[in-house]
Amino acid sequence: MTPSFRLLAKRRFLPLFVTQFLGAFNDNLFRTAMIMLVIYRIYNDPAQEAAFSAVAGGLFILPFFLFSALAGQLADCHDKARIIRIVKTAEIAIMIVGAAGLVLHNIPLMLLALLSMGAHSTFFGPIKYAILPQHLQEDQVLPGTGLVEAGTYIAILAGTIVGGIVTAEHAAVGVLIVACIGWLSGRQVPPAPPLVQDAGVDFHIVRSSIKLVSDTMHVRRLFLAILAISFFWAQGAILAAQFPPLVKNVLGSDQSVATLFLAVFSVGVAIGSVAVNRILSGAVSARCSPIAALVMGAFVCDLWWTAHYWPAPSGPLVELSGFLSLPGAYRVLIDLLGIAIAGGMFVVPLYAFLTTTVAKSQTARTVAANNIVNSGAMVGATLLLAGLVHVGVSVAETLLMVAVASIGAAYLAWLLHKACD
Repeated sequence: MTPSFRLLAKRRFLPLFVTQFLGAFNDNLFRTAMIMLVIYRIYNDPAQEAAFSAVAGGLFILPFFLFSALAGQLADCHDKARIIRIVKTAEIAIMIVGAAGLVLHNIPLMLLALLSMGAHSTFFGPIKYAILPQHLQEDQVLPGTGLVEAGTYIAILAGTIVGGIVTAEHAAVGVLIVACIGWLSGRQVPPAPPLVQDAGVDFHIVRSSIKLVSDTMHVRRLFLAILAISFFWAQGAILAAQFPPLVKNVLGSDQSVATLFLAVFSVGVAIGSVAVNRILSGAVSARCSPIAALVMGAFVCDLWWTAHYWPAPSGPLVELSGFLSLPGAYRVLIDLLGIAIAGGMFVVPLYAFLTTTVAKSQTARTVAANNIVNSGAMVGATLLLAGLVHVGVSVAETLLMVAVASIGAAYLAWLLHKACD
């Protein structure tokens, strides 16, 4: 067992890993089941489908923008394990609403549950990274961060596959069961009490958000790391929103191929997340990130090229076996895998950087500030995407936005590397 995977045998890490894994699995089981239900069984219009994917992504992200400052303050001022238990209890109630939406094919209920799961993830997000420096040794933080990130994307893979192949009714039962198991695992996370006594929590979300971001972003190394991560998540938001419409309306394939796309992407990020720790030998450094961003952009360009010249679909949607027999199918899959591996190698060191270059008492706030800026970038990207689709820009052409953004991400990561390594 490698040093990274030995962490899975430790109680100070395993319950957190399992809780995060189950939360990410449930998010994606519900979200994929919802998107597949709406796109393949409710809507039958390419513009509506692309717009729905963008709106759903934006709704999930919106709570990060609104409540991350509050989440960061609460995580630094209270026992992080206790907050985990509260959040996982809320997940059960949220999934009752989501399950009802899936069974009734009720889009407003499903979107309400999606928005609420975004809030759930907002309050859990600062904890999953901020708790690592408190429970792990300094040389274990990068491996721990890599495992959390890899586990998250393996969970995304599993949730995506299950959500893409089961019926809406079975997905409704599944999300409730997983939420209950996550509640049990969350109760096993060891205590992580606040490291300093704080004067209190500012519940004014606008004022506290502005102050948190201002206090964090004036530090140059954090400013560069957060902006670079934001470029990554803006790119990811566009790609995730466009996968189902790209598969159906450009490649002429059914939901089994859309599930495969999301699965390949998830596997790739998991591979990159673990591989970068081996390359850096556990050191927290940004030196691999600029190259990774450029490689990611190159694969996106090739994906655009392939999609742009793909023959116009005709006839019924192609199933998975039929898609794999088409010329260019494996090229598309290799592009997706390359994008994802490079993305994992790009972002994991930057997250580790955020949690190891500030005082442990400030890690949750730092992660929360990052989440605010990231979510703003993602919401902006999805709104831009919806606007472009509305004025007639094709799904394939929006991929060029992602490729251009890779250049900016690489430049910011290079500046961070030059400033800190």
